[in-house]
Amino acid sequence: MIRRNLPFATVAVIVLVAAPLLLEPFRLSLLAKYLCYAIVALGIGLAWGQGGMLTLGQGVFFGLGGYSMAMHLKLTEGGGLPDFMVWSGVEELPALWVPFANPVFALGMAVLGPVAIAAILGTLVFRQRVRGAYFAILTQALAAAMVILLVGQQGLTGGTNGMTNFFDLFGRDLAEDSTQRGLYLVVASVLGVLYLATRQLVNSRYGRLLVAVRDGEDRVRFLGYDPALVKTVTFAASAGMAGLAGALFVPVVGIISPALLGVVPSLELVVAVAVGGRHVLAGAVLGAVVMGYAQTAFSEQFADGWLYLQGALFILVMTLAPKGIIGVAERLRRARTT
Repeated sequence: MIRRNLPFATVAVIVLVAAPLLLEPFRLSLLAKYLCYAIVALGIGLAWGQGGMLTLGQGVFFGLGGYSMAMHLKLTEGGGLPDFMVWSGVEELPALWVPFANPVFALGMAVLGPVAIAAILGTLVFRQRVRGAYFAILTQALAAAMVILLVGQQGLTGGTNGMTNFFDLFGRDLAEDSTQRGLYLVVASVLGVLYLATRQLVNSRYGRLLVAVRDGEDRVRFLGYDPALVKTVTFAASAGMAGLAGALFVPVVGIISPALLGVVPSLELVVAVAVGGRHVLAGAVLGAVVMGYAQTAFSEQFADGWLYLQGALFILVMTLAPKGIIGVAERLRRARTT
């Protein structure tokens, strides 16, 4: 047991102790952003890697969580209506916004809203035995529709620009380095807890049933289980993780907009999981951090062609290591022991 948890403990010490001491505030905030993406990737790893559900619309749930938190932060600023509503000619706070002044409601909606939508969608889709590429296309279409909806509601959501200029979080100044350091520790702790909980789920009887559904759904159904229920629960859990990640992302980065939750960001997260290794939860987390860091490093050094370099990284990993970075590490470990 100790040997099994040693890698997790080592990473936890590095992330929770070493990183805040060694990294400057700007770099620490970037790492917090990568860890927010890692929470989403963890959910994708559960749904896709363990359950075989290629979901290309996690940006929808990430956005729901992000907008829930952004609405709360805008309402705590004081001074009447949020700035973008004033610019859009809105004269009275919409009724939809009123409950989000309560932080408990806002955080609850950030998680339970995505869970409820995913549960409803999963029930409707999986009961009809929709799976594979058809499910992937459906979730991708959901992401595209979400962007269109948000852009079209300028006075309600900020439109294309989204929401930004957040100054206060539960009485703490977001511009203070101490607040950002505290946010980083919260994000890292949430990721650690979710990773342990998800790993426990995967190693449980339910996790084995989920893998069985992935490998032979019809055979599982013939054995008397309900594959639709198993897949719906997993899909809803991954959506809840994405919503929570979105809620954490907003105070860390300071913005939420349709550009952060459409088809392309959703695909980038799936690519990150594939790069890390989708069949292992740690691979999904690692892939999100690696791809996030690569995007930052390439964009800083090669402003005009960083997207090509990021694409080349993906092609290189997938060509030489179909099982991702974790697969390479496992291969090296076996070669060393033989």
